[in-house]
Amino acid sequence: MTRQRSRKLFSRILWFDQDVGSDTAAGTEAVSNPAPEPPAAPVPEVRADVPVPRRVRSRILSMEPQPASQGEIYTEHFGLTSRPFALTPDPDFLYWPQSHQRAYTMLEYGIRANSPITLITGEVGAGKTTLLLHLIRSLGPEIRVGLISNPHGSRAELLRWVLHALEQPADLNESYVDLFSRFQNFLLSEYAAGRSVVLIFDEAQNLTAEALEELRMFININSGKDEVLQLVLIGQPELRDLVSQPNMRQFAQRVAASYHLTAMDLKTVRGYIPHRLKVAGAQKRIFTRPAIDLVHQVTRGVPRLVNQLCDLALVYAFTRGKRTVTPATVQQVLDDGVFFSANASRHTSET
Repeated sequence: MTRQRSRKLFSRILWFDQDVGSDTAAGTEAVSNPAPEPPAAPVPEVRADVPVPRRVRSRILSMEPQPASQGEIYTEHFGLTSRPFALTPDPDFLYWPQSHQRAYTMLEYGIRANSPITLITGEVGAGKTTLLLHLIRSLGPEIRVGLISNPHGSRAELLRWVLHALEQPADLNESYVDLFSRFQNFLLSEYAAGRSVVLIFDEAQNLTAEALEELRMFININSGKDEVLQLVLIGQPELRDLVSQPNMRQFAQRVAASYHLTAMDLKTVRGYIPHRLKVAGAQKRIFTRPAIDLVHQVTRGVPRLVNQLCDLALVYAFTRGKRTVTPATVQQVLDDGVFFSANASRHTSET
């Protein structure tokens, strides 16, 4: 069974020449079962001005067996209903260690308390975007959310990013004054309708100091005791360093809620991996305790790296017909060099 599964796995990614197989099969049949030669067909007249079609030999992907749908390469083998360690952020798999609980509390507090600016930072792959998506799903219709991912550009381009996120027109030939006037009128109209506007900037470490100052000017639209606009900045540790600079003190003074999300410690990883497997439908323990400890040692508890290594370990266990991931399985992944992020974890901080 193991060899059969391995063949099925690798046949989905190997190329073969369909013509070669067809020619070989045809030749074998001709030798074993000779057939009478058909009557010679009339030779068509070849004209000099008409090009003769040439037989093209092409390499195509195998059509048999049919490839499994994405994410189902090992799910049936382990009794899972979905892929437990996908790299895309999925709030359904959200695990709640203390660090994530506190970060989410700050996010929710910042919005519910009408904080002008909420700042959440963390290492690459720490789970910031997953928390953000969970927050957006929990907000009601009284809050209008504009999500801007990886913002960049000049102040006019930044304002266009904002207007597009709020589903407002922003033509390229419009001046900055026209764009800002439309933005201000939109905020006031939402406030009059009983709704507040929250602009969320993901990967905000890519913003320059000038762009952050522009965002601070947006906050000045607020008047009276009510906030018509709130900013939520999500980014890597460089964002916190930028805001902490002396020339950014006016911006920093408007930050009412902030939190730095760290990597997971060993105890958290021991709960994180079984949790994701259980959400994916696991009915029994798949990763042994020593295997989990090795995963934490290699990844330093960064959730995205944990997901990558666990996913590869499941693939390796599947191809060998094993239903349990042991330290030997994880070590084989590392020895083969397929876990490209092994060195990246050395630059992350432990909790």
